Amino acid sequence: MRKNRSAAVAAASFLIVSGLAVAAAPAAVAGTPGGTHANDRNSDFDGDGYEDVLVGAPGATVSGKKGAGLVTVQYGSSRGIGTSDVARFSQSTAGVAGAAEAADGFGTAVATGDLDADGYDDAVIGIPGEDIGDRADAGGVAILWGSKEGLKGAASDWLQTQEPTKGEKFGSAVTAARLTGDTPGDVLAVLDRDDLELFVYDAAPQARAAAPLKRLATEHLASGRTAARAEERHILPKSLTTGDYDDDGYADLVVSGVTVGDEEPGHGWSAYFKGGADALTHQGDLRGGPAAASGDINGDGFDDLVTGEPHSPDDGGETTTGGLVGVRYGSAEGISQDVKWWTQDAPGVPGTAERGDGWGADLSVADTDKDGYADVAIGAPGEDIGTVADAGAVWVLRGTAAGLTGTGAKSWDQNSADIPGAAEKGDKWGAQVRLTDPNRDGRFGLLASAPGENTGDGVVWVLSAGAGGVTAAGSWTYGAGSLGAPAQDAAFGAAVDE
Repeated sequence: MRKNRSAAVAAASFLIVSGLAVAAAPAAVAGTPGGTHANDRNSDFDGDGYEDVLVGAPGATVSGKKGAGLVTVQYGSSRGIGTSDVARFSQSTAGVAGAAEAADGFGTAVATGDLDADGYDDAVIGIPGEDIGDRADAGGVAILWGSKEGLKGAASDWLQTQEPTKGEKFGSAVTAARLTGDTPGDVLAVLDRDDLELFVYDAAPQARAAAPLKRLATEHLASGRTAARAEERHILPKSLTTGDYDDDGYADLVVSGVTVGDEEPGHGWSAYFKGGADALTHQGDLRGGPAAASGDINGDGFDDLVTGEPHSPDDGGETTTGGLVGVRYGSAEGISQDVKWWTQDAPGVPGTAERGDGWGADLSVADTDKDGYADVAIGAPGEDIGTVADAGAVWVLRGTAAGLTGTGAKSWDQNSADIPGAAEKGDKWGAQVRLTDPNRDGRFGLLASAPGENTGDGVVWVLSAGAGGVTAAGSWTYGAGSLGAPAQDAAFGAAVDE
C-alpha cells in the first residue's frame, strides 16, 4: 500500500480535444533516445551496445508476500544472454519506491526507453495491483534508471494517477518512444482501466532527482471518446505499441483493446496516434487488437502494424476463428486502412484454426534471418497439442519485399524436436513471444514463455537464430529460480519487454 505521492506527478492532466499537445521542453541534452523504428530500438540498460532482456514475474512471492511480483534483467553480450549476468528487482529492493505487498503484481507490464536522454535505456515497471491508501488496485508505475553499471534501484521514480481510484489498475500496459521532438528523451505512455496517460522527463539527467517525470495529457478511451471523434467507439485498452509508420523520425503510438458496450462487444480495435515535432494527434481507429507489435516487414523503410485478436467473435459473439492476425503496412501517409488478415488456415501456415487456440495472443516483429525484412512471431497459448488442452504453440512467419508470407512459415510446441520439455495441460506456451538480438549479430532469436509451466511457476524458452532464421536446435530454458529469484507460482514470463 502506498500513500498518495502527488508531488511526483505535479503537472495537471487534461482531456484532449484535437490532439495530445506536449509542452515545450529545454533543448536536447547529451545522449539521445534510440531509433524510432521498432526494429532498430534495443533495451540497452548499461549502454554497451548489446540488447538486454527484461522479464516480469508478477506472481512471485517477495518478502513473504505472495503475488508481490518482481522483474529480472539479463544483460546481453557477444555470447547473448545467460543466467549469470543478471539482476533482480522488486519493491523490496533498496531504493525502489513502495514495499512488497501481496497481489501488487510488480512486473505485470514492462517496457524500456531512454526517458532522460542520458544514453542508457530505463526500465518501466507496471504495478496494476498496487493499493494507494485504502483504494485497492489503484495501480502504480516504477521507473528504474539505466547507467553504465546497468539498472539501479536507487533513486527510482514513482508514478500514479492524480486521483487514484479503486480498481483503476494504472500501469496495466506501458511503453516509451520518441513521440515528439519537444522533449530530450522518450515519452512514457501508461494505460489504466479507461485511460491513456503521457509523461515526460524534461530536465538534464543530472537534475533528475529535483525534476521528476511530469504528466502531460490524459486521453479517455473506454468511458467515452472526445468530442472531436467522428464515431463513438468505446475501447477497453489492453496494450500499447509504437512504430514510425510514416518514417518522419518520430514514433507513432497505437493503443489496442476490445470494444465494450451493447454493439459488437469483444471485437479488437486500436486507436492510432501520430507522433510529430510538436504533438501527438489522433488519426483514427483501426480494426484489430488487443495484441499489437510493429516492425518493417517489407523492408521499405516504413514500420508496419501487426495486430492480434486471439478471441475473435463472430456476429453472434462466439469465438469461431481460433484467432486473427492483421497486417497493415506503413507509408508516407502512415498506417494503411487496408488490412491483410491471417489465420492458421492461411496458405503455408502450419496447423488448423480451432476455437480457443488464441492465435495472436502475443506478437513480436523483427528480422530473424538478416535478410532485411522483419518477420512476425505469433503466440497461441490456447493451442491444443493432440489431446493436451491449452499446451500452447508459437509460429514465425517470414517478411518479404511483397509483405508477410506463409511460405517458409515455422511452428513449434513443447513436443517438437529439440524443444525441451513436454506439452502439458495449461502450460500456455507462447503467452509471450519476443524476438531479441542480445549478441548483436543482426539475427533476432525467439523467446517464448509459458507462465503456466510447472503449475504456475513459469518458464522461458530460448530459440536461437541463424542463416535460416529461428531454429529449435540448441534451444534451452530458464525460470525465475535459474536467475536467483523466487520461483514458486511466480508466473515468470507473464511479461517480456518488446
